[in-house]
Amino acid sequence: MTASKLRVAVVGTGRWARVAHIPGWLRDPRVEVVALADVDAAAVGEAAKEFGVPWTVTDYRELLDDPGIDVVDVVTGNQPHFPISWDALSAGKHVLCEKPVHADYRQTQKAADLARSKGLKTKLGFTFRYAPATRYAKDLIDSGFIGEPYIFNGYEQNSQWLDPSTPLRQVDPQADPGVVAVSSIEGYGAPIIDIMHWWLDAPLQAVVGTMRNFVPERVLRGTGELTRVNIDDGDMWIAEFGGGILASIQSSYVTVGNFPGIEARIFGSEGAIIVRLVEEAGICQTIRTARKGAVEFVEAEVPARYFPAGADSRESWDYLFYSNLVADFATEILGGGPVNQGDFAQGALVQETINAFEKSFRTRAWASFPLDGGDVGR
Repeated sequence: MTASKLRVAVVGTGRWARVAHIPGWLRDPRVEVVALADVDAAAVGEAAKEFGVPWTVTDYRELLDDPGIDVVDVVTGNQPHFPISWDALSAGKHVLCEKPVHADYRQTQKAADLARSKGLKTKLGFTFRYAPATRYAKDLIDSGFIGEPYIFNGYEQNSQWLDPSTPLRQVDPQADPGVVAVSSIEGYGAPIIDIMHWWLDAPLQAVVGTMRNFVPERVLRGTGELTRVNIDDGDMWIAEFGGGILASIQSSYVTVGNFPGIEARIFGSEGAIIVRLVEEAGICQTIRTARKGAVEFVEAEVPARYFPAGADSRESWDYLFYSNLVADFATEILGGGPVNQGDFAQGALVQETINAFEKSFRTRAWASFPLDGGDVGR
């Protein structure tokens, strides 16, 4: 690692890289984005010009032998996260990766084990874990504000694809059209599942739930044609945790409301907390709390220490939350200690939960957790 700054290469220069990843890295004075990679030469060239990045390639492997690159940031859409992450870890690079690393939790855990064996740090793109309100709520929970946790309710819902003419990208072209394919719960539900595990900090024991395809025909990105797409665009789940804690999760592409539509609620013996990560009335997040005996929730102010310097809740959610995510990763790498939150091991836990959800739906029964052997629900 260079003595002055953490040097980052970003693989993938699509929309999410350009609104969240690259701006987030550039916000941190400890970081320098030195290279961009994308199979689309025009796209990577445009991104390099926009952000002033000096080095571009169309094959990410050209970056891996450069000892001056410390971190590889994988933001290539749904695929191929795993091989790029694996290659980068094998080359001795720290890795930030968008979710999922792999649809099979065992592969994600394999990558986590490789990183650990090489003394490398990893992080998943669990953007909403790093929202100032979410982090503040976690500290309140750990301080005993809610007492003994009883119930968690998590929602990830928006109406981005309620209109079937909105081009959809989360589609496996090889999928059996007669079988509902996992989509919303994996592509969009993962962040709220991550928050559920993080806040409850208890062993998951069993899950049950269902998935639905509400909008059967959609326009696919890249084709412009209306096509039968049998995907999970809505789902609901119940989970049992150790200590008697109950939880529920709901995710959907077609629930009318605000984007991104994350809401996390936790109720305990002494109090309760509701965090909404929704752009409303010019702000991108709110936190409301209630104490035992109180009738109404009251809005709380998120302390300044949970924000990047000079930031506030009137910034766009993607820029604000991702700035916190990459700053946290930079701190973990530069600090050199054991701390590494939201890493590939956490990603494996979230993916195993998703695999268990799917198993429950396919078998129409409760699924015990952890999963047995190679069962990934499919």
